[in-house]
Amino acid sequence: MKFLLYLVMFFLLLNVFATAQSLIQDSCKKAAANNPTFKLDFCVKSLQGNPQSKTAKTLADLVMASTKNAAAKATSLKGMVDKILKDKKHAKDAEMPFRDCLELYTDATASLNEASTSVKSRDYRTATVAMSAAMDAPSTCETGFKERKTLQKSPFATENDVLIQTIRIPLAFTNMLK
Repeated sequence: MKFLLYLVMFFLLLNVFATAQSLIQDSCKKAAANNPTFKLDFCVKSLQGNPQSKTAKTLADLVMASTKNAAAKATSLKGMVDKILKDKKHAKDAEMPFRDCLELYTDATASLNEASTSVKSRDYRTATVAMSAAMDAPSTCETGFKERKTLQKSPFATENDVLIQTIRIPLAFTNMLK
């Protein structure tokens, strides 16, 4: 009898996982079809690597998981900048773009947290506005390094590209919920 119970539980868990995988694949494909800058492979890999996404049953669940993932990435970038500033691992005359990026990532994290709250209350318009605001942070950070008198390469270029793609996921999904 125990064996039968374990077998039923196994198939139920397998079904939940398969449903989430299908939801991830289908949602990413639909988002990529609607936006030429949306990277399908990045979306699928990002969500499949996220434990919360693996148990998602609805598109709204995927929005929540991917928004939290984007907020975690912004927070991680904020930590990188903070460490560089504290360790003084930059030229003295180059501190301003680092400080600007720190503020931008702080604001992006707050915007993404606001987006999560808005998605929970099904206020998708506010969520979209908050995600769009967060989307500006990485490119504005890059611009700060490019516009310096003494040209300086941003140490965050790759991470900023990843952050943009990470934010595109919940933004695209939220637009699909409207």
